[in-house]
Amino acid sequence: MNWPYEIRIGWRYTRAGRAGRRNGFISFISGVSMLGISLGVAALIIVLSVMNGFQKEVRDRMLSVIAHVEVFAADGQPIDDWQALAKRVAQDPQVKAAAPFVAAQALVARGEDMRGAMIRGISPADEPGVTPLAAQLQGGPLRRLEAGSWNVLIGVQMARAMGVREGDPITLVTPGGQTTPAGVVPRLKQVTVAGIFDAGHYEYDSTMVLMNIDDAARLFRTGGPQGIQLRLADQQAAREVSARLGARLGASFLVRDWTRTNAAWYDAVQIEKRMMFIILTLIVAVAAFNLVSTLVMTVTDKQADIAILRTLGASPRSIMAIFMVQGATSGVIGTLAGLALGLAVAFNVDVIVPALERLFQASFLPSSVYLISRMPSDPQAADIVPIGLISLVLAFVATLYPSWRASRVNPAEALRYE
Repeated sequence: MNWPYEIRIGWRYTRAGRAGRRNGFISFISGVSMLGISLGVAALIIVLSVMNGFQKEVRDRMLSVIAHVEVFAADGQPIDDWQALAKRVAQDPQVKAAAPFVAAQALVARGEDMRGAMIRGISPADEPGVTPLAAQLQGGPLRRLEAGSWNVLIGVQMARAMGVREGDPITLVTPGGQTTPAGVVPRLKQVTVAGIFDAGHYEYDSTMVLMNIDDAARLFRTGGPQGIQLRLADQQAAREVSARLGARLGASFLVRDWTRTNAAWYDAVQIEKRMMFIILTLIVAVAAFNLVSTLVMTVTDKQADIAILRTLGASPRSIMAIFMVQGATSGVIGTLAGLALGLAVAFNVDVIVPALERLFQASFLPSSVYLISRMPSDPQAADIVPIGLISLVLAFVATLYPSWRASRVNPAEALRYE
């Protein structure tokens, strides 16, 4: 192809010094710049992919226990006809299932041991359609939560901490007390542990207690379900769906999605990911601006060539374009190499990390310390595309000043000592 001479000369300068000694140092600096860009881009992709993997792992475990959206009365009163409310919200195409619930806090006591717990009254018939945890327990412990049986399911961490096994009795201490001639005494209820669940999330495994919704309503004197919880087709659309349902149901109902129920965790993850992106982008910026030193040395070395091109009729704009092509080529090669390396590692973290653990005889994520014993990775185009574009833009910006200086070279001054 008949490429413009600016591109051909710029590409020739990019390869300068690979066959001889005269420009070997410039070529070395150019290679280091490209390597720096490649490693920076690869590190950014790998780190963000691993962060996405951890976020997805924790989010999926959390959403296996809680619903995507909750709807309850604004005045705090029980919902008498939750089926009618479920039919209203089911008009939204995102809503796939609904189930009533009662939620309250209490103390769980066994002997001298006592700890706080989140009591959740559920409907064994409807809950499996809303939470994956209930779907897993549907054929076993969940069917034991019959109304009036006063059976409960507790998390594995709570059972381990209190030394409780299946079939053992525990005591629930509710916040509201009873007035007696001796004063106000707490209301106590002895229940039986009918099963132990493992959600894989420490907070829920150590604090959550599941029981039949009718038993929970009697224990906490709510008079019925406090609200309904919904399962959506797309969990990422929870905020939009909750806004639509809030507008449809009016001020008499409150709608809360999982991102607001767990706002502290959700916001912390978003801020951490954003800050990590900025920090690692600075590494890419440092590597990209190493191109400045490469181009400055190239311009100094090629002043005679620049002067000859000027005397042959090349315009300052063409001279500037030559060195911009040289710098941009280094940036494109470094960015593409970084994308290839980063994606290769990100898609094979589950193979690379175990190999490194076997090589060094170490465990990076011991199961006794962390809930997740493997290194998850989830590369997303929403992260990778901006990384590539930012790297290319930084490399292009780094070429502007040296290229402009090259276009200002005076041919007479450059050829004086030649």
